[in-house]
Amino acid sequence: MNPYLVPSLIVVILVTVGIGVYGLRFARTTSDFLVASRSVSPSWNAAAISGEYLSAASFLGVAGLILRYGVDVLWYPVGFAAGYLALLLFVAAPLRRSGAFTLPDFCQVRLGSPLLRTLASVFVVFIGCLYLVPQLQGAGLTFTTVAGGSYAWGALLVGVVVTANVALGGMRAITFVQAFQYWLKLTALAVPVIFLALQWQSDGRPPVTPEPGATFPAATTVVLEQDAVVDGVPFEKGQQLSYDEGAPVPRVSTVDATFGPDWLLPGGDDGTLFTTYSLILATFLGTMGLPHVLVRFYTNPDGASARRTTLVVLGLVGAFYLLPTLYGVLGRIYTPQLLMTGRTDAVVLLLPEAALGGGHLGRLLGALVTAGALAAFLSTSSGLLTSVAGVVFTDVLRAGRSGSVRDFRLATVLAASVPILLSLYVSNMDVSRVVGLAFAVAASSFCPLLVLGIWWRRLTDVGAVAGILAGGGASMAAVLITVLGPPLDGWVADAVGQPAAWTVPLAFLVMIVGSLLTSRRVPPDVGATMLRLHAPESLRV
Repeated sequence: MNPYLVPSLIVVILVTVGIGVYGLRFARTTSDFLVASRSVSPSWNAAAISGEYLSAASFLGVAGLILRYGVDVLWYPVGFAAGYLALLLFVAAPLRRSGAFTLPDFCQVRLGSPLLRTLASVFVVFIGCLYLVPQLQGAGLTFTTVAGGSYAWGALLVGVVVTANVALGGMRAITFVQAFQYWLKLTALAVPVIFLALQWQSDGRPPVTPEPGATFPAATTVVLEQDAVVDGVPFEKGQQLSYDEGAPVPRVSTVDATFGPDWLLPGGDDGTLFTTYSLILATFLGTMGLPHVLVRFYTNPDGASARRTTLVVLGLVGAFYLLPTLYGVLGRIYTPQLLMTGRTDAVVLLLPEAALGGGHLGRLLGALVTAGALAAFLSTSSGLLTSVAGVVFTDVLRAGRSGSVRDFRLATVLAASVPILLSLYVSNMDVSRVVGLAFAVAASSFCPLLVLGIWWRRLTDVGAVAGILAGGGASMAAVLITVLGPPLDGWVADAVGQPAAWTVPLAFLVMIVGSLLTSRRVPPDVGATMLRLHAPESLRV
């Protein structure tokens, strides 16, 4: 076992808790806990947003998907980063000017409908929990892979630390924590990849072996984690298979990895045009519907600061996403055994020691990426839990803005309980797959509501409710079928596994038609509300 792992994890946890305790000094009111009293500067806020946005899916999942499927999944990092462009153009400044604390608050400000507010609260909690689960799942994977510990204890540890931080310090403390964790994550990927690239260059190995697939860089023993058929021969779970250096990685029936030249070309065996477009829509439009991202824009002093924050985030997030791609490519060279076990999400954690050996350098860099992975789980979980707790605080407990800090802490514990329990039951799902489903639900529910609510004065409460129920409800059903239902085949599997291509247009269509049919329900003060959303603060009286 790597002797540097446990100290690095302890340091990250202690620094996280320490920064949270420091931020507690500035958290006194419920406004501090919910939106940091709207006093966060663009630079701090951009680092904090980047810290919470770059989740387990970004740190582990993207590299794992590229290792498994190749260039077809490059749309994931592209969409994750480009989503902030749509947020910058359509949502950031007007949303801040609305004066809302949460997404349900925005629904109340814009349309004044208690039913719509309740529905928005349900979707915030669902999306938040769906996104929290893979963070805890990634924590369990990390503890199992690199520390030899229990999956359940890893998930529980991160869940408890995050719950304590949010409950004690709220948004004010979490802002400091997430800004620190962004720079830690960037460092944790950027420093090792320099040494990995130099090692690859000195080895003179090709980026991928075209036929018949990847090859083992050294003598390797693989322990099967489930019953499998390897190159046509059946094996039972727990059996060990040994391979010499240069031996081709066999095809395994339980792993749907892409082999051969298809890995380097778009449109491989499992890729379809529908799923590609659906993935692009989900990631590009889903960003503007993620509650933990949107709540950050309420913390800016004004609309102009919100726009500047988004612009900086684009640069920070775009720079980060260059790195997981390199890990996926290098993992194809140095950790091909993961293609057999299916645990491709672990490539970032295992790559430094696999490429650089078990010496001090490989172990130190392995400990560094593990620390970065823990920071990813902690930062994103903190933002998600803060947003969900805010909705539970204002709408479920009915505490409102005048509620006590004690009520917020109770809301935090309640909001954390469900995803912690769920994370124990979905340990085998790909991290990025679960996150992609959360993006699809966000794109099919809050994206149409925000775009039309901000830019179309004829939107009505009935139209908004119908659109969210149609698009968001359909995507939510697709998520439940994917996670809990039986395996599907053909076009049905594509439509359910990546639903955004049909659920997003459905939500927009139903929302527009429903509003036109109920035009008498347009709020009488819509002119004043639209002026409030779009007029710069300097022009207000």
